[in-house]
Amino acid sequence: MRPLAAALAVLCLAACSSEPETPADPASPPEPGQILAGVDLSQPVRLLGTEPFWGIDLAGDEIVYSGADRPEQRGPLPKPTIQGTVAVFETTTTVGTPIAITLTATECSDGMSDRTYPLTALVKVGEENLMGCAASTSAIMSAGESGRVVDPPAQPAG
Repeated sequence: MRPLAAALAVLCLAACSSEPETPADPASPPEPGQILAGVDLSQPVRLLGTEPFWGIDLAGDEIVYSGADRPEQRGPLPKPTIQGTVAVFETTTTVGTPIAITLTATECSDGMSDRTYPLTALVKVGEENLMGCAASTSAIMSAGESGRVVDPPAQPAG
């Protein structure tokens, strides 16, 4: 009788178990999140620095680099490589200048205002190294002259 009871128990457990999971398609792994220090890197992001004054916009599928005494340069915007608290973008402008952007999830002050940004930016444009800060473009546009640069709270729909 015991072998019959054991066989019934196994059958009951097998019948109660869920369908076996099918492995994910290795050709299309899920994309990792693109959030760094609360900044959604899939949305427009602005980097800026002083001494010398420079700026980079990451928006849509394009990087736009400009500076006080520099010609504007554009290039394709790749998806970032994110590891822990660091995101890296590497591209080449349409005129052949390599640009490497490293964003780190550490608070940053631009040294000219009383603003605090959520990301620190290290940018290499050709042979020049630039230091600055970064945040979402919407946070920068809505920030005051001082304080933390963060996205405004989402408005309820309706």
